[in-house]
Amino acid sequence: MIEVKNVIKSFGDQTVLKGITTTFETGKTNLIIGQSGSGKTVLLKSLLGIHTPDSGDIVFDGREYQSLTDDEKRTLRTEIGMVFQGSALFDSMTVEENIAFPLKMFTNKREKEIKERVDFVIDRVKLINAHKKLPSEISGGMQKRVAIARAIVNNPKYLFCDEPNSGLDPKTSVVIDNLIQEITEEYQITTVINTHDMNSVMEIGANIVFLKEGLLAWQGDKSQIFTTDNEAVTDFVYSSELFKKVRNAQLKELHNK
Repeated sequence: MIEVKNVIKSFGDQTVLKGITTTFETGKTNLIIGQSGSGKTVLLKSLLGIHTPDSGDIVFDGREYQSLTDDEKRTLRTEIGMVFQGSALFDSMTVEENIAFPLKMFTNKREKEIKERVDFVIDRVKLINAHKKLPSEISGGMQKRVAIARAIVNNPKYLFCDEPNSGLDPKTSVVIDNLIQEITEEYQITTVINTHDMNSVMEIGANIVFLKEGLLAWQGDKSQIFTTDNEAVTDFVYSSELFKKVRNAQLKELHNK
């Protein structure tokens, strides 16, 4: 579990996060949504320790980040996996070399142990016959699977995903969403996903944090988002024609019950 307690973050005279308080739950896919400029990326970077809040605190399973020593912060970073927006794979490394990279950098595992772990996660994310291929030789969806495999290879407690479906077609996006959800539930990871993809909200929105102009405007799950009367949420969500159709269908179903 990650607790965000009254976090404020400014850049110059602009306050981007205006006292955010929320909880990201273990074993659930926690989504951060909101319009551009709402503070999503700044909140994600604050969770990652890239930005230091001006005030407030971020607590990782009882550990207040601001109170940790440098050594404790380094230990915490080894418990974090990250899936970047563009996958951020090393072009000159094969799939298995990309996935092995965190183990070689941050652990003392022997080559045999590294190979066994890499083979395990490659199998887990269903990367078939891709061990020796370069990123340029595989599809965007497979590259995203490699990125997920690399993010989980070191058994993280916390998994952060920045727009994991960026650049993917809708069908592949659903596959990636489901994979992230499966891994989150299977390994009881605290997963936080920064996304603008409304399909992801419908598919895997177990806990949704909606930001507007640096404030926490709403929090709930994928079913509650369809029935909320929060005007900020409805204005944002139902700008999508797909969501309008889903909402109308759900309201009709509720009316008939």
